[in-house]
Amino acid sequence: MHIMEGFLPGFWALVWYGIAAPVVCYGTVKTARIARDQSMTKAHVAVAAAFIFVLSALKMPSVTGSTSHPTGTGISVVLFGPAVTAFLSTLVLLYQALLLGHGGLTTLGANVTSMGIVGPLVGWLVFRSLRPYTDLQKATFGAAVVADWTTYLVTSLQLALAFPAEPGVSGVVDSAVTFAGVFSVTQLPVGIVEGALAAGLMSYIAMSNESLRNRLGVTA
Repeated sequence: MHIMEGFLPGFWALVWYGIAAPVVCYGTVKTARIARDQSMTKAHVAVAAAFIFVLSALKMPSVTGSTSHPTGTGISVVLFGPAVTAFLSTLVLLYQALLLGHGGLTTLGANVTSMGIVGPLVGWLVFRSLRPYTDLQKATFGAAVVADWTTYLVTSLQLALAFPAEPGVSGVVDSAVTFAGVFSVTQLPVGIVEGALAAGLMSYIAMSNESLRNRLGVTA
């Protein structure tokens, strides 16, 4: 993550595009709808997109054909949910593929699925589970960390499906464990740092806007 241009076989590139496309289309419609509500919402969308872009651009070489980095999706998924996060992540990944040589067009569907859809969805579920029992900062921290780690587990599975150690399910599992093990060296600490950054920024954003405080249930 990002999986580089041309690295996936054509079949798997199409599969991940097929999974990502309907989610991103829904996210596009939802983003347009919420952006019409009020000008402050547009500003928050811009902040969330910038957070994804900046953090996901801090790449380090990792598993062959991919890189390791923060995902930056924690803020977006807490503010707007997984659908909007899928749309924002797609914009970021497309920009990086075209102008920064980071990721690629053939692997865009796979990268969007891992970083923009599955990771944020699991992070959002964690946030919703934690929020009734803890404060906004801790819930955001948990969401960002889990979204980051889940992204790399999905990427490990994507690579394993394309390049199994041997034919059959056991070969896929062996490859996925191997890829995840290599990712974990950098991604376990990176995810924790990302969670701390997301929690701090989320706290600042919430404290600076009364309507957002009310929506997120911030009481102190």
